[in-house]
Amino acid sequence: MDYADPIERLVEALKRLPGIGQKSAQRLAFAILHQSREEALDLAAAVQEVKDKIRLCSTCCHITDVDPCRFCSDPGRDKGIICVVEEPNNLLAVEKTREFKGLYHVLHGSLSPLRGVGPEELKIPPLLDRIRAGGIREVILATNPTVEGEQTAVYLSRLLKPLGVKTSRIAIGIPVGSEIEYTDEVTMSKALEGRREI
Repeated sequence: MDYADPIERLVEALKRLPGIGQKSAQRLAFAILHQSREEALDLAAAVQEVKDKIRLCSTCCHITDVDPCRFCSDPGRDKGIICVVEEPNNLLAVEKTREFKGLYHVLHGSLSPLRGVGPEELKIPPLLDRIRAGGIREVILATNPTVEGEQTAVYLSRLLKPLGVKTSRIAIGIPVGSEIEYTDEVTMSKALEGRREI
């Protein structure tokens, strides 16, 4: 079914977003169409503001509107520990636990030779610069438990070893609330490997 050109353009623009197919894009387009003019303009202004004001923190490469970001500028955080994550949303997942009190470093991806992502595409040099500057006691590698995440963790650990900083990897295992019988072999193996004394 053909829509008016402005609606078609909006649907096409929305389809470029991850996880949005034709039907979802149409639903969103019609939801925007049924909003008041003020609500629709507020949405457009919010998108423009994100594009105009958001940048990367010059220290940890997290997305921010102030530089350094609120984590790097927080005097209450432990400046001797850096938690390395793949993406900004991974940082927020760690932060939600309210357990980690150190600093962060965002790589903006993981190594993936099949997708053409090598070390040059990741924010690795700023991490190495931070460690070489001194004062870092430990680097926690909190990359995803995927093939790419594991490759990235191994690659980083090899780079960090000669710098004399303690390097650790987050434990990976069975999620709370799930049952062991439904756990795959790799997850079960990692759970046994990461066991601790109680």
